[in-house]
Amino acid sequence: MISGAEMVVNALVKEEVEVCFAYPGGQAIDLFDALYQREEFRVVLPRHEQGLIHAADGYARSTGKVGVCLVTSGPGATNLVTGIATAGYDSSPLVCITGQVSTHLIGKDAFQEVDMVGICRSIAKYAVTVKKREDLGEILKKAFVIAQTGKPGVVVVDIPKNIQQELGSEMYPEEVTIRGGQKTPHISFEKLTEAVELLNSANKPVVLLGGGVHRGAAYREIAKFVEKYNVPVVTTIMGKGALPNNHVNYIGNVGIHGSCAANHALMNSDVLFAIGTRLNDRVTGNTTTFCPLTKLIHLDIDPAVIDKNVDSQIRLVGDINDLLPKITSHLHQSSYDEWLQEIKKINEILPVRMEERGLTPEKIIKKVNDHFSNAIVVTDVGQNQLWTTQFLEVTKERQLLTSGGLGTMGFGFPASIGAKLGNPSKDVLTITGDGGFQMNLQELATIILEKIPIIICIFNNRSLGNVRQWQEMFYGERYSYTMLSNSNDTYVPDFIALAHSYGLEGMRITKEEELDSAFEKAKQSKDKPIVLEFMLETEQKVLPIVAPGQGLKEMITYEDN
Repeated sequence: MISGAEMVVNALVKEEVEVCFAYPGGQAIDLFDALYQREEFRVVLPRHEQGLIHAADGYARSTGKVGVCLVTSGPGATNLVTGIATAGYDSSPLVCITGQVSTHLIGKDAFQEVDMVGICRSIAKYAVTVKKREDLGEILKKAFVIAQTGKPGVVVVDIPKNIQQELGSEMYPEEVTIRGGQKTPHISFEKLTEAVELLNSANKPVVLLGGGVHRGAAYREIAKFVEKYNVPVVTTIMGKGALPNNHVNYIGNVGIHGSCAANHALMNSDVLFAIGTRLNDRVTGNTTTFCPLTKLIHLDIDPAVIDKNVDSQIRLVGDINDLLPKITSHLHQSSYDEWLQEIKKINEILPVRMEERGLTPEKIIKKVNDHFSNAIVVTDVGQNQLWTTQFLEVTKERQLLTSGGLGTMGFGFPASIGAKLGNPSKDVLTITGDGGFQMNLQELATIILEKIPIIICIFNNRSLGNVRQWQEMFYGERYSYTMLSNSNDTYVPDFIALAHSYGLEGMRITKEEELDSAFEKAKQSKDKPIVLEFMLETEQKVLPIVAPGQGLKEMITYEDN
């Protein structure tokens, strides 16, 4: 007989968890007591629960394994909510274990009692409160299965204090049955034939890859398909890297900050094959003008996303790795060289670029490409994110992690902690803004004490740059509460002094000529984290851009600005 708390720890061992991100509290103290002096996996103590769950998310995204976090009830649990929504939107597999007041106190407004199941109902894949000790093992097993089955997602397991203390069986099930969870929709031969015929008859086809390709690790099948079909390939921001960016068929990102060539390909296609994407508003712009003459084939593992935003002619629900080979095997060996060259010509005429002189994000990120070939680059949200998705070359060896669906500021730095722990042999860089970094900068203590050597790149433009850009371009230059410094002379905090106070080395870069030496020094710092602060002009913009309410054909470029 073992306690419920010991069952939780044993379950993590059985599930071969490598790292658990955990923060203690009164209603989780028994769980932490069970962790005491256990050495089967690493326990990391961050400085805030939001940092903790973003770290678990970064671990999950970068490894494909389940990220695990453990917190107490009340504010400890509610501090996870933003991270749960962030991971849920981007289909990242997490198991979040939360403490809860004893079962006899539930519903009585006890100290630090919150209804986590109710709170998470719309943002988690599954949430459950354990009501009986004998159910604990099966619920934990189901949590790991559900998090990874089909479309990955977040599972919240809420464990009352008395369940943690109660003795019960130590048996942990090898398998569980998930009602409806294991079923794969059957796609008829006729439906696949219809898709193949439409692709074979297309004059100007385009393939659009989304984040689902990464979630399904469908890189090999995508490459085989593209090699045979030989058409332009574009990606969403979340899909970037689904086909290596140096592939001859890759054009660029689409959407409101996409390249002119990629958006032109999309809007002038006669057949669009969308794979693993929700086709949300960041991709389509105004949906009423999105690809009006294009026939859409939509493949996704989640039936709920098909026809949700854009109507499709052919709907394929299932695993990319299962369905795509069946399509590839029946495709004609195609040659769309003329169509491909038309699109590439636009890239030559209207490339994604920055025209400002001096130190620019384009120059910084291109130096990242030069210096870090085997790396994971984790962005925050805002201009820093968009510049990175424009200029970073994502390959098999260089991975990109970013918060797409929810667009969560504060994600980048802690997520890079999880990415480094999951990939110790890779260089891990955070690219963040001065605003986003301040949302979770307390994790500087974590990376020093846990000896996690990541490279933190702060793009300091003294503002909440993305919103400020919109205010400049679309709101009459009314900069309402987006400037983060009172003058050009003083910025609070001094990020380099702050880094030093935590025991990190820091460098401030103000000129293009300093980039190589800065990155060389950062790369040599194998055992300690380092902060690089890049001083940027506030007025630098992310272009092209589609104005609010406009379609992809109304892109604003440097020529228009």
